[in-house]
Formats: sequence, C-alpha cells, structure tokens
Amino acid sequence: MKTILVVDDETKIVRLARDYLEHAGFTVVTTATGRDALAAARQARPDLIVLDLGLPDLDGLDVTRTLRKESNVPIIMLTARGDESDKLVGLELGADDYLTKPFSPKELVARVRAVLRRTETAQSSPGQEIIRVAELSLDLPRMRATLSERLIDLTPTEFELLAALAAQPGRIFTRAQLLDAVHGVAFESYERAIDAHIKNIRRKLEPNPRQPRYILTVYGVGYKFADE
Repeated sequence: MKTILVVDDETKIVRLARDYLEHAGFTVVTTATGRDALAAARQARPDLIVLDLGLPDLDGLDVTRTLRKESNVPIIMLTARGDESDKLVGLELGADDYLTKPFSPKELVARVRAVLRRTETAQSSPGQEIIRVAELSLDLPRMRATLSERLIDLTPTEFELLAALAAQPGRIFTRAQLLDAVHGVAFESYERAIDAHIKNIRRKLEPNPRQPRYILTVYGVGYKFADE
C-alpha cells in the first residue's frame, strides 16, 4: 500500500484529500506546516507528497527545494496562486505536477495515480532495460541515469522524459508526445510545463545548459536528443 503525505494548512482540504485518497486505497499522512512536512517526509518516507505552496511557515517552494536535496520523492503541488511563475518555479525545482485550488478530489486521485505510475512502468516493462547513447546511460528498471559514469539525480518525471528522448536519438518530439511519454498527465499549461522540465533536465545533464549538446530545441515543434 502506497503512502501519501498531504501538506496543507486548510483543514477542509486535508480532510477531503485524505478521505478520497484513503478510499482509493492509499495510506495517508497529513501535516499543516512546511517544517512538519520535512520531518514527516524523513520519518514516514512517503511514496508521494501533495504539497501546498501557501504554507504558514516555510513556503512550499522552500520545502520542495529542501526535499530535492534529500530525495526524488514525487511531488504534486497545490496552489491557489494565479501567478504562473510560481508553478513554473515549482516544476523547475523538481515538482512533478500541480493542481490549482479549488480542485476536484477525483482529479487529485487521478494525478496521484498517474505520477506514481511513472515510477512503476519502467520496473514492470519487459522491453529494453538499458538505454545507451553518447556518454549517457539510462538503467530503466532502477531509474538510474549516468553521464560519463557520473550519476545524474533526476526525478521520476525527468527520467521518463529523458528516456523517451534518448531512446530515439534524432527523432523530433512535440510537447504533446512528450506528455504522452509520461502518461499524459494533464498540465494546465502544457507547453510551459514541458519546457520547465526540459530546462531542469538540461541544468543537471548539460555541461553548459545555455548551449545544450544532448537535448536540442527544434523551434516551433519541440525537442530531440542529439544524433550520435
């Protein structure tokens, strides 16, 4: 049984999220502050975190930043903020998805299942287990990425996107095709969400993210992994 950590200071939202997630078969742990969220993440070691950005002590972005120094646990952000930049910053910090309040609890359950499925698909796939292209090696069952023997610390979403691109060097992927590669999670801002994830992968992978060698932009279309 998967454990979900729900972090929000609004009691009604926590109760609603907990009820629907428990009904869907998850174990749910809840906290109301950022500091408690970090403590709970370290102690309970959840399989996924639902994290509100507007917390009373540590901002949700600060919590995400700290979590990403310690683990790649999947994160779905909750936000009532209309500012698109907050969502993009969260994605660039390593969050996997976001929902804007008010949201449907059924959609929350669907998003949780979709994000968790990313970590399970590679392990259950009977096909190719290792992708090697240029200096990059992707171990699919272990979700482990190395570049010239250097470990690249990727979130599950980042790993799936990189694997989709690296499996077919030279093929141009539209943003819609890349969304489908990570099981079609319905971001509210499709292109900018994919762009945020690509930017994050480049920051970790590329020697010079401003002049990428591996993940290339095809203007007006999408992205491709460089031909060998």
